[in-house]
Amino acid sequence: MSTDATALFLTSDEIADLADPDEYVDPVREGYRERGHGAPAKPRTTLFNDGPAGMLTGYLAILPETGAMGGYTYAAGFEGRDAHFTLPLFDADSGEPLALLDGASMNPLKTGAAGAVGLDALARADATDLAVIGSGTQARGQVRAAATVRDLERVEVYSPTQEHREAFAAEMNEALDATVAAVASSAAAVEGADVVVTATNASDPVFDGDVLEPGTHVTAMGQYNPAKRELDTTTIERATYVADLRARVTQDAGSFMYAMEEGVVDEDDVHAELGEVLVGDAPGRESPEDITVFDSGGTAIETVAAGKMLYDRAREAGVGEEIPFAPASRAMD
Repeated sequence: MSTDATALFLTSDEIADLADPDEYVDPVREGYRERGHGAPAKPRTTLFNDGPAGMLTGYLAILPETGAMGGYTYAAGFEGRDAHFTLPLFDADSGEPLALLDGASMNPLKTGAAGAVGLDALARADATDLAVIGSGTQARGQVRAAATVRDLERVEVYSPTQEHREAFAAEMNEALDATVAAVASSAAAVEGADVVVTATNASDPVFDGDVLEPGTHVTAMGQYNPAKRELDTTTIERATYVADLRARVTQDAGSFMYAMEEGVVDEDDVHAELGEVLVGDAPGRESPEDITVFDSGGTAIETVAAGKMLYDRAREAGVGEEIPFAPASRAMD
């Protein structure tokens, strides 16, 4: 008869103390390399509710070399008008539960790490000037992670609320070696930038693609809904377009889907998945003049990779609460 398995429950506060933002990048890179070698992953499934308004979202990945698999599930909106993230993590060999993670504090860090991996694979090696559109938690995660893969000298931030962008600049000036400045328009941020990061909830494009100079890299991480399009058709048409998961592109990559509707691109214009670039199955940047886009809408690849790193660290540190899980074979005992 099978015995109970033991999993580790980790709170958001415990997770926040286990790893710095830069320490998420290497595990997430390895996760996407595994995907490039064929590791299974599926894009998100989202269920929407009207009364009260909200959504329930989940996605899955198996990372055999990392030794873990899992699903990331979160509820957002509803009467609480907030979001809650959970990550069940399983052993990739035995299938037994390893951990249950409260994903609040890890969420912007694992997402930021995915953006940094895409940036590192696609941006020019000499990129030093970064523009960020958005000033929330996700924007902070993206910028902090970007600074781990490029020697940033200047960061320009724009968001519609002056108080928010100025607070972001003040905080990031303390956190980074780069000079961080708030600017009064997205055009002022994007013009002359080597890297542009969009981290917004915008339903309409947040900058004009004609402003992008040759050689710019763009990471878009807020466009995981068909009705949201942070990037305009010009940007999509001009760019070498790389997605985190190809299956996402026609499901919820709003900017690319809109550009398809406009007839300027089709599915053949999806250059590659990030994992394919990382393992050399597809080229990334082929010229210093290329404009590149990484569509980082979110997958369980970065979540499972980050979760396993956190689990291993927690075991070493003796952090977390042991919780029992009964196997299904005992259900009728």
